[in-house]
Amino acid sequence: MTGGGGGSPEEFPIQEGGGESEEEQVMSEVHLGCPPNHSGPHISHFTVSLPPRKAVEWIGDGWGTMGAKVCEVDEDGDLILPRRTRQTDRGNDSFVITIQHHVTSSIPSVGLQVWGAELVLADFVLHMMYNSSKFDGIVAIDLGAGTGLIGMVLARAANTVFITDHGDEVLGNCAKNVHLNVGLFHENASIYVRELDWNHQWPPRDIENSSSQKKSYVWIVSEVEELNRASLLVAADVIYNDDLTDALFSILEVLMSTDQEKVLYLALEKRYNFTMDDLDVVANGYSHLLSYLKLVDDVEEEDAEEECWCGFVGKRINLEEIPQYILEYNRGNALEILEIKYVKSNRNF
Repeated sequence: MTGGGGGSPEEFPIQEGGGESEEEQVMSEVHLGCPPNHSGPHISHFTVSLPPRKAVEWIGDGWGTMGAKVCEVDEDGDLILPRRTRQTDRGNDSFVITIQHHVTSSIPSVGLQVWGAELVLADFVLHMMYNSSKFDGIVAIDLGAGTGLIGMVLARAANTVFITDHGDEVLGNCAKNVHLNVGLFHENASIYVRELDWNHQWPPRDIENSSSQKKSYVWIVSEVEELNRASLLVAADVIYNDDLTDALFSILEVLMSTDQEKVLYLALEKRYNFTMDDLDVVANGYSHLLSYLKLVDDVEEEDAEEECWCGFVGKRINLEEIPQYILEYNRGNALEILEIKYVKSNRNF
């Protein structure tokens, strides 16, 4: 969430030391229960609580009505429960994710903290994994990953996850978190913690051959080829600085305009500030984000083929339909998730 990613510099500013030379410290709302004066890494445990199994599932018929899915019985009349063969969280009703993070940080290092948008996006990913096989066996990219929480959740279903951010301190913390949670991933999952600076070109110039001595967080040729096959991108709380938003969409255009169709789920928190330019309370970072998108709803999407459009198309996810699986945060009303696609022509809607 730093440099190549984002964070939340406007939450709970804390001035340390009182001197002008001291860097301003900020604190995520998620950390309000942590010791405020704690220095260095802190360990938090986030409990994921999944709904209990049901013998009969209620399903929609596509026309707004609901019907019961009939369960099969064996020759003795006993109920045959559907078995989940994938190595995901579906087999357990709860588990715990351990995250090393800082309680406060300077603005350039906000990726060392856990933010609300990160947790709501993890809820969305868990919901998708629990109710569908859409993320099974895919290649996924976590952009501006911060603590790496979302990428690690994805590793319970995806075969390959690239957890990316910028800066050795944030990336080192990501790698530590992957090590702390290695038992949660499915047995075929491959997780890579890699440097991805949105202000630099993609693919990066500094690519190594697999036979060379590997530097920390540097890409090798085979990994770049694998990333290009990704179908899913996720990013959380990376919208707060207009220059960073510009850099994000610049790299997104490169990553998403390939032949492999990709979708981005972007979670954010709308942060409102009073500005003299507007003489009003506005969410400037959010407004700048929307300038990159053509927002559609389900009705507009049906008529979109009549329009000529090339670029990013976004659709809001209804969070009222996404249960809160992670218990240790307050969702509030400022969090939002956008489903974003890149279309080359109107036929791609």
